[in-house]
Amino acid sequence: MSAEQRLADRRERLMTAAYTLYAKPGFAATTIERLCSEARISNRAFYECFGGREELLQALHERCVDESLAQVTKALQEAPNTLDGRVEAGIRAYVEFATADWRRARIMHLEVRRSGDVLTTSRQRAVESFARLVEEASADFPARAAPSRRLVALGAIGALQELLIEWLLSEDPPELDELVDVATHIFRRSLGAT
Repeated sequence: MSAEQRLADRRERLMTAAYTLYAKPGFAATTIERLCSEARISNRAFYECFGGREELLQALHERCVDESLAQVTKALQEAPNTLDGRVEAGIRAYVEFATADWRRARIMHLEVRRSGDVLTTSRQRAVESFARLVEEASADFPARAAPSRRLVALGAIGALQELLIEWLLSEDPPELDELVDVATHIFRRSLGAT
């Protein structure tokens, strides 16, 4: 392998290790030494790939967000051209993708908050990207007299995040179909769908 390929390989191994360790036991409990042991690289090699645990967490979070945005965007493009159809398709795509791997759900909805200021900017960018997606998906449909679509989108996204946190932390988690139904109801009512 070339030097660039070795670096890319190490970086990917660290991302894979962090995907599991940052999800559980969590960001705060995961040391660089543990990441390196799991990825089978040296501490020195870690710093050739990332400036620290925080930078690795940010890269991992951004990857999860980008993949989620791609899934939701695809679902919206394939959805029926109605507000109800788009809401249902977008919510279902997000919930199914986020929960298909518990590690992804934990990183995007728990560790993003537990990491303190580490992911504040990344989290804000993610929420803003999803809010823009909601605004664009609903723009073709007249809204009843309501507050700003952007603020409505932000509120509905916050509700969806809390539902996913409930799914992650509850001893008796709700069924995924129930999560989708509740989130869809919130989005529909918020956006003025029938």
